[in-house]
Amino acid sequence: MKAVKEKFLVDKKGHKTAVVLGIDFYNHLLDDMDDLRIIAERKDEPALTLKEVEKRLRHNGLI
Repeated sequence: MKAVKEKFLVDKKGHKTAVVLGIDFYNHLLDDMDDLRIIAERKDEPALTLKEVEKRLRHNGLI
């Protein structure tokens, strides 16, 4: 990923009030937040072994 080139909007006193991000970086942040949401929703699900995952993928014709 490229370095972030943000710009800040400031009020009359020089306090930062907003930030402007490039659209690609913004979309990347949205994707990351969605990934974190999914992880949080699934945190209590039981983990599967690699063999169980492979068995399911074979059963569904995906490998």
